[in-house]
Amino acid sequence: MEKQPRLLCSELCVQRRPYEVILNCAILAWKDVQIGQKHTGRSIYGSVKAGSHCVPVCEIIAVQEKEDDSPCKDTGKWQKVPQSPVDCQHAFTVFYIERTRQHCWRCSNVTFHCSDQSLCLLWVQTIREQLGLLTNRPKRLLVYINPYGGKQRGKQIYDHKVAPIFSRATISTDVIVTERANHARDHLKTEADLKKYDGVVCVGGDGMFSEIMHGLVSRMQRDAGVDENSMEETLVPCGLRIGIIPSGSTDCVCYATAGSNDPVTSALHIVVGDSQPMDICSVHNEDSLLRYSVSLLGYGFYGDVLTDSERKRWMGPARYDISGVKTFLSHRYYEGTVSFLPAEGNLGTPRDKMQCLSGCAICRQTSSDRLVSKDEDSVSDAECRDTWTVIRGKFLAINAASMSCACPRSPKGLSPSAHLADGTTDLILVRKCSRIDFLRHLLRHTNKDDQFDHSFVEVYRVKQFRFTPRHQECDSEVDLRERESGAGGKRFLSQICREHRACGCMPSQSNWNCDGEILPYTAIQVRVHCQLITLFARGIEEQPVFEDPYTHCAI
Repeated sequence: MEKQPRLLCSELCVQRRPYEVILNCAILAWKDVQIGQKHTGRSIYGSVKAGSHCVPVCEIIAVQEKEDDSPCKDTGKWQKVPQSPVDCQHAFTVFYIERTRQHCWRCSNVTFHCSDQSLCLLWVQTIREQLGLLTNRPKRLLVYINPYGGKQRGKQIYDHKVAPIFSRATISTDVIVTERANHARDHLKTEADLKKYDGVVCVGGDGMFSEIMHGLVSRMQRDAGVDENSMEETLVPCGLRIGIIPSGSTDCVCYATAGSNDPVTSALHIVVGDSQPMDICSVHNEDSLLRYSVSLLGYGFYGDVLTDSERKRWMGPARYDISGVKTFLSHRYYEGTVSFLPAEGNLGTPRDKMQCLSGCAICRQTSSDRLVSKDEDSVSDAECRDTWTVIRGKFLAINAASMSCACPRSPKGLSPSAHLADGTTDLILVRKCSRIDFLRHLLRHTNKDDQFDHSFVEVYRVKQFRFTPRHQECDSEVDLRERESGAGGKRFLSQICREHRACGCMPSQSNWNCDGEILPYTAIQVRVHCQLITLFARGIEEQPVFEDPYTHCAI
Protein backbone atom coordinates (compact mmCIF):
# COMPACT_ATOMS: atom_id res chain seq x y z
CA MET A 1 0.00 0.00 0.00
CA GLU A 2 1.43 3.36 -1.03
CA LYS A 3 2.05 5.74 1.83
CA GLN A 4 0.02 8.93 1.91
CA PRO A 5 1.57 12.24 3.02
CA ARG A 6 0.54 13.31 6.50
CA LEU A 7 -1.81 16.25 6.82
CA LEU A 8 -1.70 16.47 10.62
CA CYS A 9 0.14 14.68 13.41
CA SER A 10 -0.38 15.56 17.08
CA GLU A 11 -0.37 14.03 20.53
CA LEU A 12 -3.92 14.29 21.84
CA CYS A 13 -5.79 12.70 24.73
CA VAL A 14 -8.49 10.05 24.54
CA GLN A 15 -10.11 9.17 27.85
CA ARG A 16 -7.22 10.85 29.66
CA ARG A 17 -4.59 8.73 27.90
CA PRO A 18 -2.08 10.24 25.44
CA TYR A 19 -2.51 9.10 21.83
CA GLU A 20 -0.51 9.81 18.71
CA VAL A 21 -3.14 10.96 16.20
CA ILE A 22 -2.35 11.09 12.48
CA LEU A 23 -4.47 12.24 9.55
CA ASN A 24 -3.76 11.84 5.86
CA CYS A 25 -6.08 12.05 2.86
CA ALA A 26 -7.11 8.39 3.27
CA ILE A 27 -6.91 7.48 6.96
CA LEU A 28 -7.47 8.88 10.44
CA ALA A 29 -5.47 6.83 12.96
CA TRP A 30 -4.72 7.06 16.65
CA LYS A 31 -2.34 4.97 18.75
CA ASP A 32 -1.84 4.75 22.50
CA VAL A 33 1.73 5.90 23.02
CA GLN A 34 1.97 4.07 26.35
CA ILE A 35 1.14 0.68 24.84
CA GLY A 36 3.51 1.11 21.90
CA GLN A 37 4.38 -2.06 20.05
CA LYS A 38 2.66 -4.43 22.51
CA HIS A 39 -0.60 -4.28 20.60
CA THR A 40 -1.54 -7.36 18.57
CA GLY A 41 -4.86 -6.27 17.09
CA ARG A 42 -6.48 -8.34 14.35
CA SER A 43 -8.93 -6.09 12.52
CA ILE A 44 -8.56 -2.77 10.80
CA TYR A 45 -11.74 -1.77 12.62
CA GLY A 46 -10.61 -2.74 16.13
CA SER A 47 -11.67 -0.90 19.28
CA VAL A 48 -9.90 1.97 21.05
CA LYS A 49 -9.21 -0.32 24.01
CA ALA A 50 -6.82 -2.37 21.85
CA GLY A 51 -4.42 0.57 21.71
CA SER A 52 -4.56 1.54 18.04
CA HIS A 53 -7.36 2.32 15.64
CA CYS A 54 -7.71 3.29 11.98
CA VAL A 55 -10.73 4.73 10.20
CA PRO A 56 -10.89 5.49 6.46
CA VAL A 57 -11.66 9.15 5.87
CA CYS A 58 -14.47 8.10 3.51
CA GLU A 59 -16.19 6.42 6.48
CA ILE A 60 -16.08 9.43 8.79
CA ILE A 61 -19.62 10.73 9.16
CA ALA A 62 -18.93 14.11 10.75
CA VAL A 63 -16.67 16.03 13.10
CA GLN A 64 -17.71 18.67 15.57
CA GLU A 65 -16.07 20.80 18.21
CA LYS A 66 -17.02 19.77 21.73
CA GLU A 67 -17.30 21.81 24.89
CA ASP A 68 -14.97 19.91 27.22
CA ASP A 69 -16.04 19.08 30.73
CA SER A 70 -12.92 20.02 32.64
CA PRO A 71 -11.66 17.24 34.90
CA CYS A 72 -10.19 19.87 37.24
CA LYS A 73 -13.59 21.20 38.31
CA ASP A 74 -13.95 21.33 42.12
CA THR A 75 -16.74 18.94 43.02
CA GLY A 76 -15.77 18.39 46.65
CA LYS A 77 -14.76 14.79 45.94
CA TRP A 78 -11.47 12.96 45.48
CA GLN A 79 -10.57 12.77 41.83
CA LYS A 80 -8.16 10.58 39.90
CA VAL A 81 -5.11 12.49 38.68
CA PRO A 82 -5.08 12.57 34.85
CA GLN A 83 -2.36 10.39 33.35
CA SER A 84 -1.79 12.87 30.57
CA PRO A 85 0.90 15.50 31.32
CA VAL A 86 -1.22 18.06 29.51
CA ASP A 87 -4.34 19.62 30.99
CA CYS A 88 -6.72 19.22 28.05
CA GLN A 89 -9.34 21.96 28.04
CA HIS A 90 -10.55 21.72 24.40
CA ALA A 91 -11.97 18.78 22.46
CA PHE A 92 -13.51 17.63 19.19
CA THR A 93 -15.54 14.51 18.41
CA VAL A 94 -15.24 12.38 15.29
CA PHE A 95 -18.26 10.28 14.32
CA TYR A 96 -17.40 7.29 12.18
CA ILE A 97 -18.63 3.89 10.97
CA GLU A 98 -17.82 0.80 12.98
CA ARG A 99 -18.46 -2.75 11.75
CA THR A 100 -20.32 -5.14 14.01
CA ARG A 101 -21.56 -8.69 13.50
CA GLN A 102 -23.48 -9.97 10.47
CA HIS A 103 -22.56 -7.10 8.12
CA CYS A 104 -24.17 -4.50 10.37
CA TRP A 105 -22.73 -1.02 10.85
CA ARG A 106 -23.18 1.39 13.69
CA CYS A 107 -22.30 5.02 14.30
CA SER A 108 -19.43 5.20 16.78
CA ASN A 109 -17.45 8.19 18.00
CA VAL A 110 -14.20 9.17 19.66
CA THR A 111 -13.43 12.44 21.41
CA PHE A 112 -9.93 13.92 21.21
CA HIS A 113 -8.81 16.44 23.87
CA CYS A 114 -6.11 19.05 23.48
CA SER A 115 -4.88 22.04 25.47
CA ASP A 116 -4.63 24.48 22.56
CA GLN A 117 -7.85 25.81 21.07
CA SER A 118 -6.17 26.73 17.80
CA LEU A 119 -4.92 23.14 17.43
CA CYS A 120 -8.43 21.85 18.11
CA LEU A 121 -9.91 24.13 15.45
CA LEU A 122 -7.18 23.14 12.98
CA TRP A 123 -8.09 19.45 13.36
CA VAL A 124 -11.80 20.16 12.94
CA GLN A 125 -11.23 22.34 9.88
CA THR A 126 -8.82 19.90 8.20
CA ILE A 127 -11.11 16.90 8.68
CA ARG A 128 -14.06 18.86 7.33
CA GLU A 129 -12.01 19.87 4.30
CA GLN A 130 -11.25 16.21 3.60
CA LEU A 131 -14.93 15.30 3.95
CA GLY A 132 -15.81 18.14 1.57
CA LEU A 133 -13.68 16.48 -1.12
CA LEU A 134 -15.96 13.40 -1.06
CA THR A 135 -18.26 14.52 -3.87
CA ASN A 136 -20.20 11.25 -3.97
CA ARG A 137 -21.97 12.06 -0.71
CA PRO A 138 -25.58 13.26 -0.97
CA LYS A 139 -26.53 16.67 0.39
CA ARG A 140 -30.28 16.68 -0.20
CA LEU A 141 -32.64 13.69 -0.29
CA LEU A 142 -36.28 13.06 -1.08
CA VAL A 143 -37.66 10.60 1.48
CA TYR A 144 -40.86 8.54 1.19
CA ILE A 145 -42.16 6.76 4.30
CA ASN A 146 -44.67 3.92 4.11
CA PRO A 147 -46.40 3.94 7.53
CA TYR A 148 -48.37 0.74 6.82
CA GLY A 149 -45.80 -1.75 5.50
CA GLY A 150 -44.42 -4.70 7.48
CA LYS A 151 -45.02 -4.14 11.19
CA GLN A 152 -46.20 -0.56 10.58
CA ARG A 153 -43.10 0.91 12.22
CA GLY A 154 -41.73 2.83 9.22
CA LYS A 155 -42.21 6.33 10.61
CA GLN A 156 -40.93 5.37 14.04
CA ILE A 157 -37.81 3.78 12.55
CA TYR A 158 -37.09 6.87 10.47
CA ASP A 159 -37.69 9.40 13.26
CA HIS A 160 -35.67 7.59 15.93
CA LYS A 161 -32.89 5.82 14.02
CA VAL A 162 -32.38 7.45 10.62
CA ALA A 163 -33.22 11.15 10.91
CA PRO A 164 -30.58 11.79 13.64
CA ILE A 165 -27.88 10.23 11.42
CA PHE A 166 -28.89 12.37 8.42
CA SER A 167 -28.92 15.46 10.65
CA ARG A 168 -25.45 14.72 12.03
CA ALA A 169 -24.13 14.33 8.48
CA THR A 170 -25.75 17.66 7.51
CA ILE A 171 -28.02 16.05 4.91
CA SER A 172 -31.23 17.99 4.30
CA THR A 173 -34.38 16.01 3.57
CA ASP A 174 -37.87 16.51 2.21
CA VAL A 175 -40.11 13.85 3.78
CA ILE A 176 -43.39 12.56 2.35
CA VAL A 177 -45.51 10.06 4.30
CA THR A 178 -47.46 8.05 1.73
CA GLU A 179 -51.23 7.87 2.12
CA ARG A 180 -52.18 5.19 -0.41
CA ALA A 181 -50.77 2.48 -2.64
CA ASN A 182 -48.57 3.84 -5.46
CA HIS A 183 -48.54 7.32 -3.91
CA ALA A 184 -44.73 7.50 -4.16
CA ARG A 185 -44.69 6.07 -7.70
CA ASP A 186 -47.22 8.59 -8.99
CA HIS A 187 -45.51 11.52 -7.29
CA LEU A 188 -42.13 10.59 -8.80
CA LYS A 189 -43.60 10.12 -12.27
CA THR A 190 -45.38 13.45 -12.42
CA GLU A 191 -44.82 16.00 -9.64
CA ALA A 192 -41.38 15.57 -8.05
CA ASP A 193 -38.70 18.11 -8.99
CA LEU A 194 -35.87 15.61 -9.23
CA LYS A 195 -33.22 18.20 -10.11
CA LYS A 196 -33.23 19.41 -6.49
CA TYR A 197 -32.11 16.08 -5.05
CA ASP A 198 -29.06 13.85 -4.94
CA GLY A 199 -31.10 10.73 -4.28
CA VAL A 200 -34.45 9.22 -3.35
CA VAL A 201 -34.94 7.22 -0.14
CA CYS A 202 -37.78 4.86 0.70
CA VAL A 203 -38.66 3.72 4.21
CA GLY A 204 -40.54 0.44 3.88
CA GLY A 205 -40.23 -3.04 2.48
CA ASP A 206 -39.59 -4.49 -0.96
CA GLY A 207 -43.00 -3.28 -2.12
CA MET A 208 -42.15 0.33 -1.27
CA PHE A 209 -38.82 0.01 -3.04
CA SER A 210 -40.66 -1.32 -6.10
CA GLU A 211 -42.86 1.78 -6.09
CA ILE A 212 -39.84 4.09 -6.02
CA MET A 213 -38.06 2.11 -8.70
CA HIS A 214 -41.09 2.11 -11.02
CA GLY A 215 -41.60 5.84 -10.56
CA LEU A 216 -37.96 6.73 -11.26
CA VAL A 217 -37.51 4.39 -14.23
CA SER A 218 -40.77 5.51 -15.86
CA ARG A 219 -39.89 9.17 -15.29
CA MET A 220 -36.48 8.75 -16.90
CA GLN A 221 -37.92 7.00 -19.97
CA ARG A 222 -40.64 9.61 -20.39
CA ASP A 223 -38.17 12.50 -20.13
CA ALA A 224 -35.88 10.77 -22.67
CA GLY A 225 -38.71 9.93 -25.08
CA VAL A 226 -38.22 6.15 -24.74
CA ASP A 227 -41.18 3.82 -25.30
CA GLU A 228 -41.34 1.54 -22.25
CA ASN A 229 -43.79 -0.82 -23.96
CA SER A 230 -41.32 -1.86 -26.62
CA MET A 231 -39.16 -4.91 -25.89
CA GLU A 232 -36.59 -3.66 -28.40
CA GLU A 233 -35.98 -0.29 -26.74
CA THR A 234 -32.79 0.29 -24.74
CA LEU A 235 -33.90 1.95 -21.53
CA VAL A 236 -32.14 5.02 -20.12
CA PRO A 237 -30.39 4.44 -16.75
CA CYS A 238 -31.60 6.45 -13.76
CA GLY A 239 -29.36 9.30 -12.72
CA LEU A 240 -30.52 9.40 -9.09
CA ARG A 241 -29.45 6.79 -6.58
CA ILE A 242 -32.06 5.00 -4.48
CA GLY A 243 -31.71 4.39 -0.75
CA ILE A 244 -33.66 1.77 1.17
CA ILE A 245 -34.38 1.99 4.89
CA PRO A 246 -35.80 -1.49 5.57
CA SER A 247 -39.01 -1.82 7.61
CA GLY A 248 -40.87 -4.51 5.69
CA SER A 249 -41.59 -8.22 6.03
CA THR A 250 -38.70 -9.67 4.00
CA ASP A 251 -36.39 -6.85 2.81
CA CYS A 252 -34.61 -9.16 0.38
CA VAL A 253 -33.20 -6.22 -1.63
CA CYS A 254 -31.34 -4.99 1.47
CA TYR A 255 -30.06 -8.48 2.22
CA ALA A 256 -28.67 -8.81 -1.31
CA THR A 257 -27.03 -5.38 -1.41
CA ALA A 258 -25.90 -4.83 2.20
CA GLY A 259 -26.00 -8.25 3.85
CA SER A 260 -28.54 -7.25 6.52
CA ASN A 261 -31.88 -5.53 7.03
CA ASP A 262 -30.64 -3.14 9.71
CA PRO A 263 -32.01 0.43 9.24
CA VAL A 264 -28.94 2.09 10.77
CA THR A 265 -26.62 0.20 8.41
CA SER A 266 -28.68 1.29 5.40
CA ALA A 267 -28.72 4.91 6.60
CA LEU A 268 -24.92 4.91 6.94
CA HIS A 269 -24.52 3.54 3.41
CA ILE A 270 -26.57 6.52 2.23
CA VAL A 271 -24.52 9.01 4.26
CA VAL A 272 -21.15 7.87 2.86
CA GLY A 273 -22.57 7.91 -0.69
CA ASP A 274 -22.04 4.28 -1.65
CA SER A 275 -23.08 3.20 -5.16
CA GLN A 276 -24.22 -0.27 -6.24
CA PRO A 277 -25.61 -0.67 -9.79
CA MET A 278 -28.48 -3.11 -10.29
CA ASP A 279 -30.16 -4.86 -13.18
CA ILE A 280 -33.87 -4.47 -13.89
CA CYS A 281 -36.13 -6.93 -15.72
CA SER A 282 -38.93 -5.49 -17.86
CA VAL A 283 -41.95 -7.83 -18.05
CA HIS A 284 -44.15 -7.56 -21.13
CA ASN A 285 -47.31 -9.09 -22.53
CA GLU A 286 -47.35 -8.69 -26.29
CA ASP A 287 -46.76 -4.95 -26.87
CA SER A 288 -47.48 -3.79 -23.33
CA LEU A 289 -45.20 -3.33 -20.31
CA LEU A 290 -46.67 -5.03 -17.26
CA ARG A 291 -44.09 -4.28 -14.55
CA TYR A 292 -40.41 -4.06 -13.74
CA SER A 293 -38.76 -6.65 -11.52
CA VAL A 294 -35.57 -6.50 -9.45
CA SER A 295 -35.68 -9.69 -7.39
CA LEU A 296 -38.08 -12.56 -8.13
CA LEU A 297 -40.45 -13.54 -10.90
CA GLY A 298 -42.23 -16.69 -9.79
CA TYR A 299 -44.85 -18.83 -11.55
CA GLY A 300 -46.47 -21.92 -10.05
CA PHE A 301 -45.57 -22.39 -6.39
CA TYR A 302 -44.59 -18.80 -5.52
CA GLY A 303 -47.38 -17.37 -7.67
CA ASP A 304 -49.95 -19.56 -5.91
CA VAL A 305 -48.59 -18.64 -2.47
CA LEU A 306 -48.95 -14.93 -3.22
CA THR A 307 -52.42 -15.34 -4.76
CA ASP A 308 -53.68 -17.22 -1.71
CA SER A 309 -51.99 -14.87 0.77
CA GLU A 310 -53.69 -11.84 -0.77
CA ARG A 311 -56.99 -13.22 0.55
CA LYS A 312 -55.52 -13.31 4.05
CA ARG A 313 -53.96 -9.87 4.37
CA TRP A 314 -55.75 -9.36 7.68
CA MET A 315 -53.40 -11.99 9.16
CA GLY A 316 -50.28 -9.90 8.61
CA PRO A 317 -46.92 -11.52 7.74
CA ALA A 318 -48.15 -14.88 9.13
CA ARG A 319 -50.31 -15.24 6.01
CA TYR A 320 -47.27 -16.26 3.96
CA ASP A 321 -46.59 -19.26 6.21
CA ILE A 322 -50.19 -20.47 6.08
CA SER A 323 -50.50 -19.95 2.34
CA GLY A 324 -47.15 -21.66 1.81
CA VAL A 325 -48.26 -24.81 3.63
CA LYS A 326 -51.59 -24.82 1.83
CA THR A 327 -49.95 -24.41 -1.57
CA PHE A 328 -47.39 -27.14 -0.84
CA LEU A 329 -50.13 -29.60 0.12
CA SER A 330 -52.13 -28.82 -3.03
CA HIS A 331 -49.04 -29.75 -5.11
CA ARG A 332 -50.23 -28.20 -8.37
CA TYR A 333 -48.22 -28.38 -11.56
CA TYR A 334 -48.68 -26.37 -14.75
CA GLU A 335 -47.90 -27.13 -18.38
CA GLY A 336 -46.27 -24.65 -20.69
CA THR A 337 -43.32 -23.68 -22.86
CA VAL A 338 -40.27 -21.75 -21.69
CA SER A 339 -37.98 -20.12 -24.28
CA PHE A 340 -34.80 -18.32 -23.28
CA LEU A 341 -31.71 -16.62 -24.64
CA PRO A 342 -28.70 -17.99 -22.70
CA ALA A 343 -26.07 -15.61 -21.37
CA GLU A 344 -22.75 -15.81 -23.16
CA GLY A 345 -19.23 -14.77 -22.24
CA ASN A 346 -17.51 -14.83 -18.85
CA LEU A 347 -20.65 -14.41 -16.76
CA GLY A 348 -20.28 -17.58 -14.72
CA THR A 349 -23.03 -20.10 -14.04
CA PRO A 350 -25.77 -20.31 -11.40
CA ARG A 351 -23.94 -23.24 -9.78
CA ASP A 352 -20.38 -21.87 -9.69
CA LYS A 353 -20.73 -20.81 -6.01
CA MET A 354 -19.31 -17.37 -6.80
CA GLN A 355 -21.31 -15.08 -4.54
CA CYS A 356 -21.87 -11.49 -5.69
CA LEU A 357 -19.90 -9.49 -3.12
CA SER A 358 -18.70 -5.92 -2.84
CA GLY A 359 -16.49 -5.11 -5.83
CA CYS A 360 -17.71 -8.20 -7.71
CA ALA A 361 -15.36 -8.92 -10.63
CA ILE A 362 -18.14 -10.23 -12.90
CA CYS A 363 -20.30 -7.13 -12.39
CA ARG A 364 -17.30 -4.84 -12.93
CA GLN A 365 -16.39 -6.68 -16.12
CA THR A 366 -19.97 -6.36 -17.34
CA SER A 367 -19.86 -2.61 -16.71
CA SER A 368 -16.64 -2.30 -18.74
CA ASP A 369 -18.07 -4.40 -21.57
CA ARG A 370 -21.16 -2.17 -21.72
CA LEU A 371 -19.02 0.92 -22.30
CA VAL A 372 -17.08 -0.80 -25.08
CA SER A 373 -20.02 -2.40 -26.89
CA LYS A 374 -22.69 0.33 -26.77
CA ASP A 375 -22.58 0.73 -30.53
CA GLU A 376 -22.61 -3.02 -31.13
CA ASP A 377 -25.86 -3.87 -29.33
CA SER A 378 -27.96 -4.22 -32.47
CA VAL A 379 -25.38 -6.48 -34.11
CA SER A 380 -25.05 -8.78 -31.09
CA ASP A 381 -28.85 -9.00 -30.75
CA ALA A 382 -29.15 -9.99 -34.38
CA GLU A 383 -26.51 -12.68 -33.94
CA CYS A 384 -28.36 -14.12 -30.93
CA ARG A 385 -31.83 -14.34 -32.47
CA ASP A 386 -31.31 -17.93 -33.55
CA THR A 387 -29.79 -19.16 -30.27
CA TRP A 388 -32.99 -19.42 -28.24
CA THR A 389 -33.52 -22.60 -26.23
CA VAL A 390 -37.06 -24.02 -25.96
CA ILE A 391 -38.24 -26.29 -23.13
CA ARG A 392 -41.74 -27.75 -22.84
CA GLY A 393 -43.04 -29.63 -19.82
CA LYS A 394 -45.01 -29.78 -16.59
CA PHE A 395 -43.64 -27.48 -13.91
CA LEU A 396 -44.25 -27.06 -10.20
CA ALA A 397 -42.41 -23.75 -10.26
CA ILE A 398 -40.74 -21.42 -12.75
CA ASN A 399 -38.59 -18.77 -11.07
CA ALA A 400 -36.37 -15.99 -12.39
CA ALA A 401 -34.00 -14.60 -9.74
CA SER A 402 -32.13 -11.40 -10.61
CA MET A 403 -30.41 -11.44 -7.22
CA SER A 404 -29.84 -14.07 -4.55
CA CYS A 405 -33.25 -13.26 -2.94
CA ALA A 406 -31.72 -13.99 0.46
CA CYS A 407 -33.75 -13.21 3.58
CA PRO A 408 -33.70 -14.27 7.27
CA ARG A 409 -35.54 -17.52 6.49
CA SER A 410 -33.42 -18.31 3.45
CA PRO A 411 -29.89 -17.04 4.20
CA LYS A 412 -28.53 -18.15 0.80
CA GLY A 413 -31.65 -17.28 -1.19
CA LEU A 414 -33.24 -18.89 -4.23
CA SER A 415 -30.11 -18.49 -6.35
CA PRO A 416 -27.03 -17.94 -4.14
CA SER A 417 -24.72 -17.14 -7.09
CA ALA A 418 -27.01 -14.66 -8.86
CA HIS A 419 -25.33 -11.32 -9.59
CA LEU A 420 -26.72 -7.85 -9.05
CA ALA A 421 -25.32 -6.12 -12.13
CA ASP A 422 -24.22 -8.63 -14.78
CA GLY A 423 -27.16 -8.15 -17.16
CA THR A 424 -28.62 -11.62 -16.53
CA THR A 425 -31.23 -13.45 -14.45
CA ASP A 426 -31.12 -17.04 -13.20
CA LEU A 427 -34.01 -19.04 -14.64
CA ILE A 428 -34.95 -21.96 -12.34
CA LEU A 429 -37.28 -24.68 -13.66
CA VAL A 430 -38.73 -27.16 -11.15
CA ARG A 431 -40.39 -29.98 -13.06
CA LYS A 432 -43.25 -32.12 -11.80
CA CYS A 433 -42.07 -34.44 -9.01
CA SER A 434 -43.33 -36.06 -5.83
CA ARG A 435 -44.25 -34.02 -2.78
CA ILE A 436 -41.36 -35.42 -0.78
CA ASP A 437 -38.85 -34.49 -3.51
CA PHE A 438 -40.27 -30.98 -3.77
CA LEU A 439 -40.04 -30.65 0.03
CA ARG A 440 -36.36 -31.64 -0.13
CA HIS A 441 -35.81 -28.90 -2.70
CA LEU A 442 -37.58 -26.28 -0.57
CA LEU A 443 -35.71 -27.26 2.60
CA ARG A 444 -32.39 -26.73 0.86
CA HIS A 445 -33.19 -23.02 0.66
CA THR A 446 -32.74 -22.89 4.44
CA ASN A 447 -29.36 -24.66 4.65
CA LYS A 448 -26.04 -24.81 2.80
CA ASP A 449 -26.89 -27.71 0.48
CA ASP A 450 -27.11 -27.18 -3.29
CA GLN A 451 -30.82 -26.67 -3.99
CA PHE A 452 -30.20 -27.29 -7.71
CA ASP A 453 -28.74 -30.76 -7.15
CA HIS A 454 -31.94 -32.60 -8.10
CA SER A 455 -32.84 -34.40 -11.31
CA PHE A 456 -36.10 -32.44 -11.57
CA VAL A 457 -34.46 -28.98 -11.17
CA GLU A 458 -32.81 -27.10 -14.04
CA VAL A 459 -31.20 -23.69 -13.82
CA TYR A 460 -29.94 -21.40 -16.60
CA ARG A 461 -28.34 -17.95 -16.69
CA VAL A 462 -30.29 -15.96 -19.30
CA LYS A 463 -30.68 -12.48 -20.77
CA GLN A 464 -34.23 -12.88 -22.02
CA PHE A 465 -36.99 -15.47 -21.66
CA ARG A 466 -40.60 -16.09 -22.61
CA PHE A 467 -43.31 -18.27 -21.11
CA THR A 468 -46.52 -19.49 -22.76
CA PRO A 469 -49.00 -21.59 -20.74
CA ARG A 470 -50.27 -24.73 -22.48
CA HIS A 471 -53.90 -23.62 -22.69
CA GLN A 472 -52.89 -20.56 -24.72
CA GLU A 473 -50.56 -22.31 -27.10
CA CYS A 474 -52.84 -25.31 -27.78
CA ASP A 475 -56.44 -24.12 -27.49
CA SER A 476 -56.73 -23.18 -31.16
CA GLU A 477 -55.38 -26.57 -32.24
CA VAL A 478 -57.73 -28.43 -29.85
CA ASP A 479 -60.73 -26.45 -31.04
CA LEU A 480 -59.86 -27.20 -34.67
CA ARG A 481 -59.59 -30.97 -34.03
CA GLU A 482 -62.83 -31.00 -32.05
CA ARG A 483 -64.62 -29.05 -34.76
CA GLU A 484 -63.44 -31.50 -37.41
CA SER A 485 -64.42 -34.59 -35.34
CA GLY A 486 -67.70 -33.13 -34.11
CA ALA A 487 -66.78 -33.74 -30.49
CA GLY A 488 -68.83 -30.84 -29.23
CA GLY A 489 -69.89 -32.61 -26.03
CA LYS A 490 -66.30 -33.27 -25.00
CA ARG A 491 -65.36 -29.65 -25.68
CA PHE A 492 -68.32 -28.49 -23.57
CA LEU A 493 -67.27 -30.66 -20.61
CA SER A 494 -63.68 -29.41 -20.98
CA GLN A 495 -64.92 -25.82 -20.76
CA ILE A 496 -66.92 -26.63 -17.60
CA CYS A 497 -63.82 -28.18 -15.96
CA ARG A 498 -61.78 -25.11 -16.82
CA GLU A 499 -64.24 -22.66 -15.31
CA HIS A 500 -65.43 -24.67 -12.29
CA ARG A 501 -62.79 -26.02 -9.90
CA ALA A 502 -65.27 -28.09 -7.86
CA CYS A 503 -64.79 -31.03 -10.21
CA GLY A 504 -61.28 -31.51 -8.81
CA CYS A 505 -59.44 -30.88 -12.09
CA MET A 506 -55.99 -29.31 -11.90
CA PRO A 507 -56.12 -25.51 -12.59
CA SER A 508 -54.93 -24.76 -16.09
CA GLN A 509 -52.74 -21.82 -15.08
CA SER A 510 -51.09 -20.09 -12.14
CA ASN A 511 -50.25 -16.40 -11.64
CA TRP A 512 -46.91 -14.66 -11.90
CA ASN A 513 -45.50 -13.27 -8.65
CA CYS A 514 -43.50 -10.18 -9.66
CA ASP A 515 -41.67 -8.86 -6.60
CA GLY A 516 -44.73 -9.49 -4.47
CA GLU A 517 -47.33 -8.27 -6.97
CA ILE A 518 -49.64 -10.46 -9.05
CA LEU A 519 -49.42 -9.96 -12.80
CA PRO A 520 -52.68 -9.93 -14.79
CA TYR A 521 -51.28 -12.15 -17.59
CA THR A 522 -49.56 -15.53 -17.64
CA ALA A 523 -47.98 -15.35 -21.12
CA ILE A 524 -45.03 -12.99 -20.66
CA GLN A 525 -41.77 -11.89 -22.26
CA VAL A 526 -38.90 -10.77 -20.01
CA ARG A 527 -35.76 -8.80 -20.85
CA VAL A 528 -32.91 -7.93 -18.48
CA HIS A 529 -31.70 -4.31 -18.63
CA CYS A 530 -28.13 -4.16 -17.35
CA GLN A 531 -27.35 -1.71 -14.50
CA LEU A 532 -30.46 0.39 -15.03
CA ILE A 533 -30.59 1.75 -11.48
CA THR A 534 -28.07 2.48 -8.72
CA LEU A 535 -28.57 2.01 -4.98
CA PHE A 536 -26.91 3.64 -1.99
CA ALA A 537 -25.06 0.40 -1.17
CA ARG A 538 -21.74 -1.33 -1.84
CA GLY A 539 -22.67 -5.02 -1.88
CA ILE A 540 -21.97 -7.59 0.81
CA GLU A 541 -18.50 -7.04 2.25
CA GLU A 542 -15.87 -9.64 2.99
CA GLN A 543 -14.33 -8.82 6.36
CA PRO A 544 -10.58 -8.11 6.01
CA VAL A 545 -8.20 -9.26 8.73
CA PHE A 546 -4.76 -7.72 9.34
CA GLU A 547 -2.04 -8.35 11.85
CA ASP A 548 -1.70 -4.75 12.93
CA PRO A 549 -4.17 -2.06 11.85
CA TYR A 550 -1.73 0.73 12.52
CA THR A 551 0.88 -0.88 10.26
CA HIS A 552 -1.73 -1.60 7.59
CA CYS A 553 -2.56 2.08 7.30
CA ALA A 554 1.07 2.61 6.23
CA ILE A 555 1.69 5.38 8.71
